[in-house]
Amino acid sequence: MNQAELQALARELGLDAIGAARAEPYAETERHIRERRGRGLFADMRFTMARPEESCHPETLLPDARTVLSAALCYWLPEPERPAGNGRLPRYTWFDGYARLRAKLDELGRRLCQEGGGAYRVLVDANQHVDREAAARSGVGFYGKNTLLITRRHGSWVVLGTLVTDVELEPTPPLDLDCGDCRLCIDACPTGALDEPGTLDSTRCLSYWTQAPEPPPAEYRAELGAQVYGCDICQDVCPWNRGVEKRRAGEPLPADATPHVSLVDWLRSDPDELRRRFARLYVPRNDGRRLRLNALVAAGNVGGDGERDAVVACLDDPDGSTRELAAWALAQLEQRGA
Repeated sequence: MNQAELQALARELGLDAIGAARAEPYAETERHIRERRGRGLFADMRFTMARPEESCHPETLLPDARTVLSAALCYWLPEPERPAGNGRLPRYTWFDGYARLRAKLDELGRRLCQEGGGAYRVLVDANQHVDREAAARSGVGFYGKNTLLITRRHGSWVVLGTLVTDVELEPTPPLDLDCGDCRLCIDACPTGALDEPGTLDSTRCLSYWTQAPEPPPAEYRAELGAQVYGCDICQDVCPWNRGVEKRRAGEPLPADATPHVSLVDWLRSDPDELRRRFARLYVPRNDGRRLRLNALVAAGNVGGDGERDAVVACLDDPDGSTRELAAWALAQLEQRGA
């Protein structure tokens, strides 16, 4: 299969970008991971940073691996108005774009290997592979100063996936693009997590603090606003992300899309049941009580009379972090006269 045929197949399958690179070690990426981990910039995050000796070596992910195919799928959808008493989820979690991309890559692998034989392995949202590096090498996108992979047509509003195969394909060249002098994401980050361009300090990242084992520090809570998970600030301001609304015009919200959630519901739900409902979110130790902490922060920031009773009920919770955040949220409500 030549590159023209690969691009045509990708369009047929509904992939928004695709590229190919040789299955070779990511030596520089592995060095960066080890250096930044040594500086404590990853906090307690693991993911692809936990085992760079594996995640930076695609040549080991499949016997006789020759090619790494990288694909991007745009997940941007217009956001409806957020109802009062609701918290906000980041765009990539509104629906399970990873599941859709995984299915498309699996079909791509079957089509790629059905004629001449061969084997393939699909990795989507997987700790075993640094998907951004493969995507940058193959021209799917380039690294932004916010550390995200930026594609030419859809900016960083994409989920990434990888197909490793023993079929040899012609590599596609990297994009000759970068952020230039732009520093909008750096200036917009309210906690300074991007002060070193191209390097994320997770200990100051709002998204990290919605996924950390411990609740966010007091000095970061107000900056989260209505967010109950993740953060889109550095993407919202990125010039490469402008125009996607025109390309996605008329795209309806999937029936299962969840841009907003009821704060009262999150505060009153059984933690295990809440975790099952939002299984696509990463939650430390799979403990749904962690989502309730995020709801308390959002209630303190944007809640009103309707959320007050649910916040007050958390003051008697057996968990100390929940009680502390409930007291903080109640103080914020009272300060606003709710």
